[in-house]
Amino acid sequence: MTSEAHTSVPPAALTGSMRDFRVPGGADLLGRTEGFYRWQDLRRQNGLWPFSRATEDGPKTVCAAQDDSGNKMQGVNFASQDYLSLASHPGIVATAIETIERCGVHSAGSPALVGNTSHSVALERKIAEFINMEHVVLYPTGWGAGFGVVKGLVRSADHIVMDMLSHSCLQEGAGAATNNVHLYRHLDNNYCRDVLTKIRSKDKQNGILVITEGLFSMDSDTPELLELQTLCHEFNATLVVDVAHDLGCLGKEGRGHIGMQDMLGKIDVVMGSFSKTFASNGGFVATNSRAVKEYLRFYSAPATFSNALSPAQAATILKAFDIVDSFEGRVLRLELLANVTTLRRELTEAGLEYYGDPSAIVCVKMGSEGLARLVSRRLPHLGLVANLVEFPAVPKGAARIRMQVMANHSEQNISDAVQILKAAKALAEQELEELGVNNPSAKRIAA
Repeated sequence: MTSEAHTSVPPAALTGSMRDFRVPGGADLLGRTEGFYRWQDLRRQNGLWPFSRATEDGPKTVCAAQDDSGNKMQGVNFASQDYLSLASHPGIVATAIETIERCGVHSAGSPALVGNTSHSVALERKIAEFINMEHVVLYPTGWGAGFGVVKGLVRSADHIVMDMLSHSCLQEGAGAATNNVHLYRHLDNNYCRDVLTKIRSKDKQNGILVITEGLFSMDSDTPELLELQTLCHEFNATLVVDVAHDLGCLGKEGRGHIGMQDMLGKIDVVMGSFSKTFASNGGFVATNSRAVKEYLRFYSAPATFSNALSPAQAATILKAFDIVDSFEGRVLRLELLANVTTLRRELTEAGLEYYGDPSAIVCVKMGSEGLARLVSRRLPHLGLVANLVEFPAVPKGAARIRMQVMANHSEQNISDAVQILKAAKALAEQELEELGVNNPSAKRIAA
């Protein structure tokens, strides 16, 4: 988008959510998708559909991109998950090129067969050493690791007790594994205890999997892990902690919250993703039990029945772990934290509120979905690439602009982003008032 649109926005484009179309009715499986598309396209035609965008030359701090209609934009980039700026690191790039030249681009097999490579075997050992666990299973995606560990361990008579804000992969895995899924209030370990007490009062025979995250990406907060692991021991339950957003980029040694809370090697099961800090796709599950590792290899479908990580992926992730675990990695984490601190300070000075504790994710509060969509629409024209997050990914009326900070962001990048957000919000509030839509109620296009 090269010029700002001033057309009046239909109220229906400012209301409704993707949840409205999650369970469409009718016998025609293909035709019943039309209702969602009409609502989506109304937003698209009014510049209010900021999803499925593509960068032109990778996730750089300033980048060119285009939306899913091909409209061009360019600006400072706070939309990419490359927390330590390793995606274009010369050592990472050189490693990928060298590995492709030597091994080709494809592992050509499942990890259960002959899809492993010397790089993936070394990567398993490196991760285990890094987080002080004994064994690691690799997955082709982080999502697959989350879904796979839950579905791989839990059977229909078992129970899952999970923080209500746990990631989609964990919730989808839970729903696929058992009907006995119990959600507890976010970060509320006392509530978790009550749930565990009720389950064990009726069922002492079956398993319980407790699920949480080291860092919750939408609210940038973290649980008390020792307390939660102790609870699991008390109720004969197993704890899984998802460290996708904090491992590698938080803490003096880069061990994330399990390191910062002195829980390295003490969590039952740790799972994570490589796509936020480690410059590649993929994920892992770590355990202190060889039996658990071997069971997941053959009973966790996303590992067993997916092609293994390519040689280049495994090699670049391994190189990323080496950087993270070095003096350079410590410097990058300090630069990231300095940028996070600067962004949060300048947002406060600009009168903009945000969620949570310091991390690479700084979600700026917007409120109503309508306001957030109008803010998001203006950002590309003003020179900022950032992500809109709205219901049902976050609670209704708690929409936000999610800023993802990188170590290589400059102070000027940060200052520019804050001033753009401030201007966009002021203009959007004025536009919303002119439209007479203050707190839009759910209003959707007829299916």
